[in-house]
Amino acid sequence: MIVMSSKKRDITHYMKHKLNIWFFIFGMIFIPQMIVAQVDFNKRPTDDLGDVEDMFQESFFEALKQKGIENYQRAVDALLKCEKLDDSKTVVYYELGKNYIALKNFGAAEDVLKKAVSREPENEWYLDELYEVYNLQNDTDKAIKTVKQLVKYHPDYRQDLAELYIKAKKYKDALKILDELDAEFGINADRDMLRNEVYNITGKDDDRIENLEERVKNNPENEANYLSLIYRYSETGDVKKAFSKAKELLKIHPESRLVHLALYKFYLDNNEHQNAIASMKIVLSTPEINPEVKAKVFNDFVNFVVQHPDYEKDLIEVTALIDNDKSVKTLTELGQYYLKLNDKQKALQYFEEALKQEPKNFAIIKDVLLLQLDLNLDDKVAKKSKETLDLFPAQPILYLINGVANNKINQSKNAIESLEKGLDYVIDDPKMESDFYTQLSIAYKQVNNNTKSQAFAKKAEALIKEQQ
Repeated sequence: MIVMSSKKRDITHYMKHKLNIWFFIFGMIFIPQMIVAQVDFNKRPTDDLGDVEDMFQESFFEALKQKGIENYQRAVDALLKCEKLDDSKTVVYYELGKNYIALKNFGAAEDVLKKAVSREPENEWYLDELYEVYNLQNDTDKAIKTVKQLVKYHPDYRQDLAELYIKAKKYKDALKILDELDAEFGINADRDMLRNEVYNITGKDDDRIENLEERVKNNPENEANYLSLIYRYSETGDVKKAFSKAKELLKIHPESRLVHLALYKFYLDNNEHQNAIASMKIVLSTPEINPEVKAKVFNDFVNFVVQHPDYEKDLIEVTALIDNDKSVKTLTELGQYYLKLNDKQKALQYFEEALKQEPKNFAIIKDVLLLQLDLNLDDKVAKKSKETLDLFPAQPILYLINGVANNKINQSKNAIESLEKGLDYVIDDPKMESDFYTQLSIAYKQVNNNTKSQAFAKKAEALIKEQQ
């Protein structure tokens, strides 16, 4: 599918809007003037020319009115009357083409627009509408032929031509146009996207890198060129060159902060721990870097500290550094980190902070409830799990958590009600099913129903044996 440049869309929209206004002015001013100029109303007409002009004008404006209210077939009927009255006016065929497009009658649209273009081959409005027909029909060859004519009027169409060449698998032609546009107007994100599309399709990473190397050579002050080159070297597995370019960029731009997104990874791989930590701190303290990217870097930091506990003080420092800008992902990463250290109180603190940001996040709710259970915050768990069941009524783990909490605070009847209801939602999970039976055994024992208590205990024991 061809993706037109936003600039081209804007131009096309502007041209069509301007043309519609022109038609209105033409109809309201020029046609009446022409009639007045040609007809002396003090004389009796000697032929039906005046009637023809009136009928043409009436039908043409009826067509514009019907198109305006999206009654395209009636607009077509009115325009066909215009054609019968006077087939010399090419604007009729143009308007017919637009209405046929709206009716998705692309064959008819092509026919009338080609007729308009054949009579006025230099009219860019007609060519643009014909181009639209070919786009909608995915007729790439005809679209290319038409755009080549349009390029004479607007250079912006050259980018459309590059897109069409890509679609037609004429990759060299596409790259040639992109090179010309870059040389003339400078590097552009949309064109880079097209260029990378070609490189991805053809698998010519060497050509891609060569192009980026040339950019760096021609404009070494441009940080974005370096970053793109570093990324591409990394993608192709040439870590040494990527690292080399990153250090080269740092020499040219010692104030660069974005380069540390690459450097910290290289430093970690090279076991240059102090440099890696320094780079990660720079990334995490840079406001311009996307929070999602920071969350990934922070995750790498956490995993690094898990493997190298001696650097925990650096993690604490970074945590304080980003204290006012913690994403949910960052908070949950911190929670998981402290869980690994068995600091459940600290872990709960971060999970609860994350839950404030996303109060309906089931995974975080579950982590909070389980930690609260471990920390004997049973009243909170009983209340929160019951509230959460209104949001997630088919989650068996919530019924189990609620049952455990109610058992711990001696609310056995509530526990039984929750556990028996939750059992219906347990599917192909013997471990969870045995946990339900165990808690039901505890609950029935608390209400002195030893028969049921023992029955559920036996069920739990049987499932445990099956798993062994």
